[in-house]
Order: sequence, then C-alpha cells, then structure tokens
Amino acid sequence: MFVADIKRVVDQVSRDKGIDREILISALEEALKSAARKKFGSKIDIEVQYSDDSGEIEVFQFKDVVETVEDPVLEITLEEGRKLDADCEIGDSLGTKMDTSTFGRIAAQSAKQVIIQKMKDAEKDAIYASFIDRKGEIINGIVQRMDRGDIIVNLGHTEGILPVREQVPRESYRRGDRLRAYILDVLHETRGPQIILSRGHKEFLIDLFKTEVPEISEGIVSIMEAAREPGVRAKIAVSSNNSDIDPVGACVGMKGSRVQNVVQELRGEKIDIIPWHLDAAKFVCNALAPAEISRVIIDDANRSMEVIVPDDYLSIAIGKRGQNVRLASKLTGWHLDVQSESRYNETMKSGYESLVALPEVGVSLADALYEAGFFSIDEISIASIADLMQVREMTEEKAQELISAARRAVLDAEARGEEADLQEEEETPGDGQDVDLGEDGPIGIAAPAEDAAEPELGADAADVESSEPEAPVETEASVEPKE
Repeated sequence: MFVADIKRVVDQVSRDKGIDREILISALEEALKSAARKKFGSKIDIEVQYSDDSGEIEVFQFKDVVETVEDPVLEITLEEGRKLDADCEIGDSLGTKMDTSTFGRIAAQSAKQVIIQKMKDAEKDAIYASFIDRKGEIINGIVQRMDRGDIIVNLGHTEGILPVREQVPRESYRRGDRLRAYILDVLHETRGPQIILSRGHKEFLIDLFKTEVPEISEGIVSIMEAAREPGVRAKIAVSSNNSDIDPVGACVGMKGSRVQNVVQELRGEKIDIIPWHLDAAKFVCNALAPAEISRVIIDDANRSMEVIVPDDYLSIAIGKRGQNVRLASKLTGWHLDVQSESRYNETMKSGYESLVALPEVGVSLADALYEAGFFSIDEISIASIADLMQVREMTEEKAQELISAARRAVLDAEARGEEADLQEEEETPGDGQDVDLGEDGPIGIAAPAEDAAEPELGADAADVESSEPEAPVETEASVEPKE
C-alpha cells in the first residue's frame, strides 16, 4: 500500500503531538495487521513492513510449503510454491504481497480505531515523560474551568489540576486568568497523566525566591528551611557561604524590591526572612523575632524548648492567634513552650516551695536539688536513684526516701484536686453539661491581647517592627512542629 503523503503525515503528527515517529509507524503496522485478521481470520500469518524512504507500507502473507495441504490459510503445495519461487523446497515459508484494497470497510474501520487508540496512548506517554522531569518547577498556565472547587489549568498540551487543599485561602480566579503554580506531583493514570499543582506548598515560596534572587541560584545563599500559613504569613531561614554577602539583605533586595515581587505573587502574604543558625537555641530566638528572649531551656530528649520572654513581649512572641510561635515551631522543628517571665518565676517559686515542703528537705538540700535541675516534686517523682545521686551529698538511701516522699505528695495533690472538682460540680447548678470557661484560645494557645500589633517585615528584613501591646498578657503557648 502506497500513500503519497503518509511520510508527511507521520512527520507532522510526530511534531504536533510530540510522539516518536517509531511509535507512529508501529501503530500503522499494528493497524494493518488488525485489518487483515479482521478480513481473513485470526490464524493468518502476516507481516507488515514500512519503507521510510518511499513511504510505502506493504503487507505480506506467509505460507509453509508442504506436500499435502491441510490448512489452505497457512500452507501451500510445492507445485504452487514453485510458481512463486522456483527454488523453494518443502518446509520453506513463502510470503506473498496482499492487496490491501480488498480488506473492506469494516477492516478499515478497525484499523482506524487501532491507530487512534495507539496515538492516544503514545500522546499520554509523551506528556507524562515531558512533565515527570519538571516535577518541582514553577509553571505558568491559564485557568480553564472549575470542578467541585478544584481549578483546572490549561498548560498547553495538557491540563493541570489545582486541588482545593493546595489553593491559598481567599484567592479567587476566573476563567481566562493567568496563574503560576508549583508542580507538586505527576501521576500516571489510565485516563492520562495528571499534573497536580500547588500554590500553598512551602516549595512554591522557595522557588519564587530562587527566581528573584540570583545569589540563591548561584549557590551563594541557601534557603535552609521555610514554613507557611498560605495567604497569611511565612518564614524562611537563609544562610550564606560567603561572609561578605548578607543572606537576608540579598533576599530583600534594594529597597525591598526582591521580596516585594514574591509578596505580590502571593497576593500580600507577609514574609519574615531570618538568618539561619547552627545553634538550635539561637535559631529559635531568631525565628521568634522581633520578640526579645530572656532564656531558653532545652530538652534534647523530647526535642522541645521552654522559651521565657519578658511580659511585654509575650503577645509579640506568640503572635496573632498563635501564628508567630506556630510558624517558628514549624521552621525550627522544635516543640516550643513560650511563657512570660512572671509566669515562669511563679512556677519556679511554687516548685521550690514544694521541694522544701518534703520531709527532711531543708533549704540547703532544696538548693542542691535546684542546682542539679530538679525544680519540683513532680520531677523528683519520675527520677531514678541514679539521677538523684548526681546531687551533692546525696546517698542511695536518702534518694530512695526522696522519690517515695515525692510520689506520695504528687498522689495526695492529685487526690485533693479530684475532690475539689467533684465538690465544684455538686455546687454548680445546671443541667450537668460541662462547659469550658478557660481563657485558652484555639489549639491550646491562650489568645494574646487583641490590640497587639502583628509583626511586619522591617526595612532591613532581619527584624520585623511591631507596636508594643497595651498590656502584658499572663499566658503561655505550647506548639508542636508540623510538617
């Protein structure tokens, strides 16, 4: 079969669809085989050959040369075979060229369906191959339609999906709007490749800075970590391998031009750029800026820190609805327990008094326990004898007595607390429904003063400015880092 422009069609489809020519030629050959079998039956032995030089596709039917023919479709006599090839012998396989015009309309339709299906499969594979290597990049697209809250984005040869969970709250799009997003994942599904996009992922923020800051793409400045609450606020920690280049200043740019470009792309999301530090405590102090930190107590075993701040800076350290401390916890990967100096001093005083209240514990022993890191009877009750032996002038017998006395005191305190709760329930009128009237806000973080201003990105980007709260809030915040 000769098609005058078949070579041109193959080349054009290969260019337009991004499909390899060999795949297209293979699809044509498979389609002709399917058409022949549709016409002459599935047992027929055929072979299809395509000549790239001439653009000709030929179909050959092969039969074995035998003495006695049992199956005319697969066998031919020696006499008939020598009419085709005078040198053939018994056992040879002879091929004869078939006239494809005799295949018929049904066979041609079957061939067409095979070609269409093969082209669809090849196009899906080509799209997947082109996008799988672009995973982790930023891509531009045009909003095409909405589907149950998800945004379908036209990416050219295919479509991407921006799921609701990866969208930024309060961002709205209409059909035809241009959109930049991060290629989060590329899935190879039966209905075709699915390109998952994201605008809420922290890597989208990091890639935007890589685009705006040449020092990052050159490897001089590195973004060590990032944390986001999409659409509201973000923190990134940066470092430099060149002492002459300030990493924070490089990300901010002249008059804040670089960081402002990122802020505009994120529709006004506030960004804190802080210097990364190898020392975890200093890194946490930087992450909680602009709040001043009085002291940091580190618990390496539980990967947690108790951060003590002046009363005037407590609401700033916690942030609006706990936002600042929550982002700092995500950024550093440490559990942060923020409390005011007055609350901390009160807790320490109460713990010291509980130590002195134990039998045979005087001021000097209480001071020794304090120096060794035992600040209350709760800590002694869960300590081992080996732990207490680190206290000066401590003996095993005295250590055992202290642990036993501390455990009894803790149990007594718990029993008194339960009795007080029961008595309060009996005295409280109502229908028996428990109502929590505590001052703690959502996620266990007490709400700071409503009029405390939220920290803003400063001109030098190392610190953010914030107005002082009108009144300190006696509270604390405890936050677990989240991925």
